[in-house]
Amino acid sequence: MITDKTLDFLQGLKANNTREWFQSHRKDYDAAYGDFFDAVVQMVEVISSFDPVIADARPDPKSCIMRIYRDIRFSTDKTPYKTGFFAYVSKGGRKAPYGGYYFHLEPGGSFAGGGLYMPEPHLLDLTRRAIDARYDEWLSTVTARELLAQFPDGIRPSGETKRPPKGYEASNPAIGYLKFKGYYTQRFFEDREVTAPGFIENLGRIYRAVCPVIEFLNSSLIES
Repeated sequence: MITDKTLDFLQGLKANNTREWFQSHRKDYDAAYGDFFDAVVQMVEVISSFDPVIADARPDPKSCIMRIYRDIRFSTDKTPYKTGFFAYVSKGGRKAPYGGYYFHLEPGGSFAGGGLYMPEPHLLDLTRRAIDARYDEWLSTVTARELLAQFPDGIRPSGETKRPPKGYEASNPAIGYLKFKGYYTQRFFEDREVTAPGFIENLGRIYRAVCPVIEFLNSSLIES
């Protein structure tokens, strides 16, 4: 379970993002990571209760959690650690090309949602084809009452093209969505929410609402 101590470690890391501080607080990191790992284990279980793909794949929670170490090789920001924990639950874990469910834990900036964020060009092409061919189904899915109740902003784009993508006309009824470079939902939480006893159950309700969107996005990818 995520506790105030979990957030305290991340807050301390944000204020002291150095290898020296991290090593001197290694036990605190191990405890905080353990809290987050336990939460991800529960996330996989909850998602498996309504998503048959996840239930069948049973991804290893470790394969869903991003490393806390930053890749600083090509970055001007040389701080060595990320200041939050992040997990992505999908058919093949965090490195798989499929749409899935995510959770980011960070003091004052935790959020969760689901979708397909910045897919590779060939996967984006497959997704656009599915939206174009099954637009009525897509529109019904992304305007569902259950989805908008949990994500009032609806589907967000992870980037957009200025002009219609190649092969699509501006008059296409789906053109607004076809310009998207990715499709995801997002919802933020206050610290008191993520440490509440029923937080995982709340995540389950949120993920259940976005499940139909993920199923649609993955339909052309998994079958291809």
